[in-house]
Amino acid sequence: MYHAKHFQSVDPAAVTISYEIPTVVGIFSAFGLVFSVSLFAWICCQRKSSKSNKTPPYKFVHVLKGVDIYPENLNSKKKFGADDKSEAKNKSATPKNSLHLDLEKRDLNGNFPKTTTKMQSSPDLENSSPKHFAERKKDSVSPDSLKSITSLSSEEKQDKLGTLFFSLEYNFEKKAFVVNIKEARGLPAMDEQSMTSDPYIKMTILPEKKHKVKTRVLRKTLDPAFDETFTFYGIPYSQIQDLTLHFMVLSFDRFSRDDVIGEVLIPLAGIELSEGRLLMDREIIKRNVRKSSGRGELLVSLCYQSTTNTLTVVVLKARHLPKSDVSGLSDPYVKVNLYHAKKRISKKKTHVKKCTPNAVFNELFVFDIPCEGLDDISIEFLVLDSDRGSRNEVIGRLTLGSSAEGTGGEHWKEICEYPRRQIAKWHMLCDG
Repeated sequence: MYHAKHFQSVDPAAVTISYEIPTVVGIFSAFGLVFSVSLFAWICCQRKSSKSNKTPPYKFVHVLKGVDIYPENLNSKKKFGADDKSEAKNKSATPKNSLHLDLEKRDLNGNFPKTTTKMQSSPDLENSSPKHFAERKKDSVSPDSLKSITSLSSEEKQDKLGTLFFSLEYNFEKKAFVVNIKEARGLPAMDEQSMTSDPYIKMTILPEKKHKVKTRVLRKTLDPAFDETFTFYGIPYSQIQDLTLHFMVLSFDRFSRDDVIGEVLIPLAGIELSEGRLLMDREIIKRNVRKSSGRGELLVSLCYQSTTNTLTVVVLKARHLPKSDVSGLSDPYVKVNLYHAKKRISKKKTHVKKCTPNAVFNELFVFDIPCEGLDDISIEFLVLDSDRGSRNEVIGRLTLGSSAEGTGGEHWKEICEYPRRQIAKWHMLCDG
């Protein structure tokens, strides 16, 4: 029996329509994608332009060689390469007390022409430039005095650490405190071989120590001309009288800790900055070094696990830590070094505790001992003062080991005799 198959005829127009629909959908989706990308790019450009008009959130702006680098002006090319017409517009729009400088007005030596800004003279100093200081000193020196100066003993020469020249100003429009470190003269030579120094200056605003800045290092000179300006935002004029400027003059040393030449301390109480910029100079004095008798104490707890061959160290507390010269309280932290046969094999450190002579750490460290027993093992505790602007200074040192003297040796002996027991003791810190 035969079964007849039924075949349905297909319309050609329906086939063409079915092929045209995906093509139309693809074209519309491509147009939609292009439109969305262009819309996104336009939104990003609008956000960038709106952000550029806002004031910068920085604490201070560093100005090098008298060139203003406020972030809100860096995106304007009129500052550096504009024609005469745009310069005339900028001059009319710029306020009188603006700190911005025009680079095209500098002479061949890179100096700016003198302006008629209102200046205030210091009560005990003449309001003159560093060149006037030099001319005045030259006039006051006679030939006989020159001979006596050259015949000074080495001890008298070491007492003279040079002079620091700087200026202070308050910008009421931006509510900013401006410090310009101009130069230093007559610095002593810290490098005995080359008989010169690599000076730089670190400045801190006391008493809070929130603002710390430093200049660049100038190589092989005893009369460095820094001419660097630091602008500090967010300092009300009413609080200026309560602040103190601390200048630390140092000489860079690539292979060891930087040498401290001296320091200058400027209390701002009684200094009036409302009438304009104030030029000042001060003699650099010897640094006020802390006495070695009072380094403070450190409480540590140790436990030796003979089964796992590990040493557990807990840094608990520090008390009676000395104040950091003129900067007020220290910002202490503890660095723990593990030695095997006088070779350091591991190191740890605690968190920094801000502005306190009695720090509480309560931090635990576990060290793996590479040998059996603690005969060749020693542990060193370094209490340091955290300083963001330069290398951290060692407040005191403590060593525990079989060869240690005093309480350090006694504590180590108890740890060896009583394993698996946590033993804590206070220790006096020695010189760093």
